[in-house]
Amino acid sequence: MTILDSLSLAWRNVRSNKLRTGITVAIIAFGIMALIGIITAIQAMNQSLKESFSSMGANAFNIRFKESRVNFNGNGRNGDFEKKRRGLKEKKSNLGKPIRKEEAEFFKTNYDFPGALISIYRRGPGAQEIHYEEVKTNPQITIWGGDENYLLVNGYAIDQGRNLNNLDLQSGRNVCLIGSNVAAKLFGDKPEKCLEKIIRIGSVPYRVVGLLKSKGSSAMMRQDDVILTSYTNVRHFKNANPSYLIGVMVGNVAELDVATDEATSVFRAVRKLEPTDDINFVVERSDKFAELFIGFLSSITGSAGAIGLITLIGAAIGLMNIMLVAVNERTKEVGLIKAIGGKSKNVRQQFLFESLIISLLGAFFGIILGVLVGNLFSIVLKTGFVVPWGWVIIGIVICSIVGLAAGIYPAMKAARLNPIVALRYE
Repeated sequence: MTILDSLSLAWRNVRSNKLRTGITVAIIAFGIMALIGIITAIQAMNQSLKESFSSMGANAFNIRFKESRVNFNGNGRNGDFEKKRRGLKEKKSNLGKPIRKEEAEFFKTNYDFPGALISIYRRGPGAQEIHYEEVKTNPQITIWGGDENYLLVNGYAIDQGRNLNNLDLQSGRNVCLIGSNVAAKLFGDKPEKCLEKIIRIGSVPYRVVGLLKSKGSSAMMRQDDVILTSYTNVRHFKNANPSYLIGVMVGNVAELDVATDEATSVFRAVRKLEPTDDINFVVERSDKFAELFIGFLSSITGSAGAIGLITLIGAAIGLMNIMLVAVNERTKEVGLIKAIGGKSKNVRQQFLFESLIISLLGAFFGIILGVLVGNLFSIVLKTGFVVPWGWVIIGIVICSIVGLAAGIYPAMKAARLNPIVALRYE
């Protein structure tokens, strides 16, 4: 009996026990589906985060008065320890002070890096409800105050109308540009009708002078649920962020390190810091938060592996029991194979092949279901179709190991049967 004969016989036995095989395949497929599905979903979220947080582009950075308090590793005080280690002092007069309008404007005037584009902006209130006549949006709109460079630095483009101009900035008058989601909600199928219309933010009227092109909102960031007015206007909102932000875009990504160093130097002078004082502001790139969230999501991979492993251990136990039952049911068959000249290794191969076939069938269906389930997140997050090929290969290897581990003992038990006793078995 050749290996091909053993494989063919194993396949016929698997096909003849459809219910038993189906249940075992389903158990294994569920474990692989949980593993591949979670990994696929994590990769989809990673892709969405990179797209969302990199909206400023690879050649841009911003200056803010303090680092955002996002901490996934429990190391929130590492910065304080580093300051003590380096012997640097914090300047008490500026500690915790937001960036003032005068400081931002002074930086914009004095930062003369070649080809750099500088924008001053300020976050206004979030979760706003916008009204136009009898129509209103959901309370999820964010107000931003910017300048004439805000759109370019932050990756927006105008679809209809005009940008903010110097007169808007100097007068602080109530004009605005609205995001595509806001226009679609207030003006239906003809968002271009928004131009020169009067909308209300709360009870305050604003004239719409521009419509922004869609940036692609996601579950992570609602980039089209925005209203942009001038930073001189947004300060009238009581719950606006107290600090101004400065966005800088350079012409070439290769110049980014030099540009950030020079920006740090200029802004130290703006903040009146001495050479021994530590900086009391933050210069950060647009993909910083993406890296933080991606690091957090990576830790979930371990949990996904644990879930899949526990399920596969249960599946291995179930598969072993089924194979032991198969040995008992086919004792006479084993005796007949040995009686006509079959060797113990042929019997052993047959049962091992059966175990491997069942396990790999579970891997096949589990991988397909896992990729499909995981890509439901891709649909929600509006990212491309994701296939974690590395984990697909790992899943196949794991299932092969499960099949071998579950089949070794039943195969050895079958191979040790005495052919005479086996033929007399009832």
